[in-house]
Order: sequence, then C-alpha cells, then structure tokens
Amino acid sequence: MATQTNTKFQEETDVLTQLDEYCTLIVWNDEVNSFDWVIEALVDVCGHSTEQAEQCAIIIDSKGKYAVKEGSYDDLKPMCDAITDRGIGATIEVIAR
Repeated sequence: MATQTNTKFQEETDVLTQLDEYCTLIVWNDEVNSFDWVIEALVDVCGHSTEQAEQCAIIIDSKGKYAVKEGSYDDLKPMCDAITDRGIGATIEVIAR
C-alpha cells in the first residue's frame, strides 16, 4: 500500500536594500596647491599608495577634478573634511545607480 505525503514548503527570502547612498570623493584642481601637497594629502587621508596618488594628481590637473575614492557618505565625509582642512578643494557626490 502506497502512502502519499503532501508537504508544503514555505520559502523565506531576505531582500537586501541599499540604505546608504554610494558616493565619490571628488578632489578639484586649483592654481594654489602643488602636486606634492595633493599627493601627500591623498596618501595620508585616503590611504593611497604614492603611485596611485601621483596618478590621481595628474588626472586632477588635466581634467579639473577626479573621483579619488568611493564609498558611503559616512566613510567619505571625514576624508573630505581632512582634505579641505589642508586647503584643497574636495566635495562628495552621490553616484547615480
């Protein structure tokens, strides 16, 4: 004699939501700050290697601005403040997704 079993499965699904907007830290070119000063700031504040900071400085000089770091606003805000405290123009922009 065969027995039939009816089993119902309930599946739970977690939905990940993005609570923090993803942002970029933009450093702006100016005619005041030297390459060396900008490079030093990027190494000290953003944790860039010297080579990475040099490449960023070249792009900043040639294009007028460059996104030197990406992350959440809360992570980037102290970096932005530290860079602007050194007299270098910096802003945070939200990345459109």
